[in-house]
This record gives sequence, C-alpha cells and structure tokens, in this order.
Amino acid sequence: MNFELSEEQQMIRDTVRDFAEREIKPVAQELDEKAEFSYDITAKMGELGLFGMYLPEQYGGQGLDTLSYIIAVEELARIDSSQAATLAAHNSLGIGPLYYYGTEEQKMKYLPQLCTGKALWGFGLTEANAGSDSRGTKTTAKQDGDEWVIDGSKIFITNGSADINIGSAVQVVSGEENGRKIFSTILVDKGTPGFKTVTMHGKMMWRASDTAELYFDDCRVPKENLLGEIGQGSKIMLSTLDNGRLSIGAMGLGLAQGAFELARDYGNERKQFGKPVNQFQVNAFKLADMALKIELARNLLYKACWLKDEGKPFGKESAMAKLYCSEIAKEVADEAVQIHGGYGLMKDYDIERHYRDQRLLQIGEGTSEIQRLVIARYVNS
Repeated sequence: MNFELSEEQQMIRDTVRDFAEREIKPVAQELDEKAEFSYDITAKMGELGLFGMYLPEQYGGQGLDTLSYIIAVEELARIDSSQAATLAAHNSLGIGPLYYYGTEEQKMKYLPQLCTGKALWGFGLTEANAGSDSRGTKTTAKQDGDEWVIDGSKIFITNGSADINIGSAVQVVSGEENGRKIFSTILVDKGTPGFKTVTMHGKMMWRASDTAELYFDDCRVPKENLLGEIGQGSKIMLSTLDNGRLSIGAMGLGLAQGAFELARDYGNERKQFGKPVNQFQVNAFKLADMALKIELARNLLYKACWLKDEGKPFGKESAMAKLYCSEIAKEVADEAVQIHGGYGLMKDYDIERHYRDQRLLQIGEGTSEIQRLVIARYVNS
C-alpha cells in the first residue's frame, strides 16, 4: 500500500491550488453575489488543461489517471464549489459518456473542442418527476425514418445553457418491450430546431455555475446521434453516475478542506477571554474531529480512484466515497461556521458560501439515501 502521490500528481495539486488562489478566490464572492457564470475562468481552466484530463491525447486530453483529475476538482472546491462544479460536470457527465460510449466519429466530432474550455456539454437525466427514480423518465424519442423525434423536458442540468454549451446527451424513453420502458441516450446539438435551454435562477448554492432546464418540442436529430445502442440508456446512466460520484466526492472533500482551513485560521486570530478561541478545548476538539473526518474521506475517495485506474470494480467504493465526502462536508462546514460565530453568517466571510454550497452535495449525483441503497445492494449480494 502506497499513499504517496506521484510527482506528477503533486505537481497537479500545486498548480491547481495556485490557480484557484490567484484566479478564482479574488472574484468568487462577487460571482456568487451576482449569480454570474465566468466564461473567463472557464477558458483559463481549459488553458490549464483541466478539461478532458483523462482523455487520450488524440482526443485533446492529457492521458492522466483518475486520481489526477479528482485532485484538480478537490483543489477547486477548496476555494469555490461553483467552478469545481463546472469542471466536474463537464468532465464526468459531459465528456465521460461521449468517450466511453461514443463512436469514433462522435468522439472526433465533439471531444477535441470539449477539452479547450471554449465549449461545454451537458447530460440530461433529471426531470420534474424523475431523479432518484430514473425509470420515471417521460422524455420520449421516436424513430421517424432517418431521424429521432424528441419530446419532453429536463431540469437541474449543469452546464446546460451557458453560451458556450454546444449540446447535451439526453436520456429518453425510446420504446417499450414486454410492458417495460426501453431507455436510450441521444446526442442533441445546440441550435437544433425544437431544442431550447433556459437558465435557472434563484439558487441557494453553486450560484456561479450554470444550471438549466432543457425543452424538446418535436426536436429532430439524425439517427447517427444515438449514443451507444438502443436500450443502453440505463447502462450509460449508471456508468456515468458511478464516475460522477467520484467527482462529487472530490467536491465534498475539497469543500471540507477549505472550510477546515477557514475555521482554523479564523479561530487562531479571533480572541475571546484573552486568548485565541482555538485554544479553548471545545474548539480544539472540533478542529481535531474535522481533520479526522477529512483524512478518512480522502483515503476512501482516493482508494475508489485507484480501483478505477486499476480496472477493478469500484461501484461500491464510489457510492461510499460520494456519501461520506458529502456528509462530512456538511458536518465540517457546520462546525466551521460555529467557530466563526456570528461572522460565519455574513457574506463577507467565505465560510458562509461554503456552508450554502455544501448542501447540494447530499442531493446531486444521487441523494445520500440513494447512495445507502446502492451500498446496501452491494453488501447484501
């Protein structure tokens, strides 16, 4: 067992941490307040090579391992979850299905531009009545000659409506067999007649990331836009979520690390009763517990990444890592606010944003309840 990062992985951590401190931290509060997606930061993340990190060079990637990518997400989330969400959703939910299930023609058409930071891709799964219950999907796709005709809608789609979004992979009901729905995944390019995106506003968290509703009204795409095979929709969805859970876990881990550091630094400066508040045992023990949880979360998440990179089954560990990292993000952020006291409730302090941002982590990419269901199936099989 070797817990040391390679020189390349450590370099990625240092590089992304420096980037997040220099480029993101100074504007994070303003972007959050304005609920403004940053095309400038997204482009710079592309220039840094963060999009498609794990893709082979022939598709515009760097051929890096999963852990290197997860470290990048972790370091962004340490400073700002919105920018981490843009990277995580694009790499795991956008690029991932295209790379793992696309034809060579589809890969060459989309992947090189999706690695630049000048183009984003979405994954349309969630609907008003279909989230945890993916089989509740009502968006349909029917074959009409050489075309698929799509009707329906999706909601809460990250990167779905940004100006640089060039399309989405969409899970649809493509037929029925023995009374059961057949699910497929279809690629829909931006600008296709009948396809409309609407930006969602009024979010509590990830306010500087792009979240959209997708609408399909007699939307016609070529039959060649089928991703994978007819009836593979559920397989593609489950595989995509397994991979996506690692990145959401990284967001929880990074946020927890950032919240811990904010509490530690603030508590060492803030004085009450003549000494820094962190010198009181009650707060010292809070920090000790926070550090413990972060260490455990990092070991679990990195193990899941190692399993994936070794070609071993990692579904159980992925669900465990997503569940634990998101749950400790909640616990650490809450205690970090407590150490800040009243100041932790003010927008002038970064911990207030961390506290809001963590709340989605127990919902997105499968709720904590669904993660427990997934884990239970593994351990009871």
